[in-house]
Amino acid sequence: MSRFALTLLVALSMSAAGAAPAGTWQIDPNHTAAQFSVRHLGVSTVRGAFTKVSGSAKIDPSDPTKDSLTATIEATSVDTRVEMRDNDLRSPNFLDVQKFPTLTFQSKQVKSAGSGKLQITGDLTIHGVTKEVVLDVDGPSAAIKDPWGNQRIGASATTKIIRQDFGITHLPGVVGDEITITIDAELIQPQAK
Repeated sequence: MSRFALTLLVALSMSAAGAAPAGTWQIDPNHTAAQFSVRHLGVSTVRGAFTKVSGSAKIDPSDPTKDSLTATIEATSVDTRVEMRDNDLRSPNFLDVQKFPTLTFQSKQVKSAGSGKLQITGDLTIHGVTKEVVLDVDGPSAAIKDPWGNQRIGASATTKIIRQDFGITHLPGVVGDEITITIDAELIQPQAK
């Protein structure tokens, strides 16, 4: 294969799956999951998810410090695959979803953390309490065009929190103090009409 043909092939493949175009991206709730894990009695790990996540990100691939992220999770959508436990998590014992229907994240600072990685510092609000947390992000991925002409990217973010910091103190010693949160997100930028 000639050097020209090889260069053209590389250029075409990079344009087909290149860096995320600048602009606003919407979280695709059908392809996004907010998961958590916490120790139970110090002997096992319970995992769950919130099934309703929405939000948006502003991305500037030339300068990640201009990026931003907002996300909202519906607290009632908690799902650990055990109805009795989910009802307890929704109760005033834990999330108190009647009083605090959403968990939110609003970024304050974004910085590069190496190739393909970001650190996003922002305010996380759970149970009516707001604390600053840092999300360690893999991504965003290269952009692809879906079969309907929309641009899509993906990213995965993790952080750890202490539940007592957010006023959730029920069942100490039974439910672990540290909670690991992972968000696997797919974001969409609809095609221009």
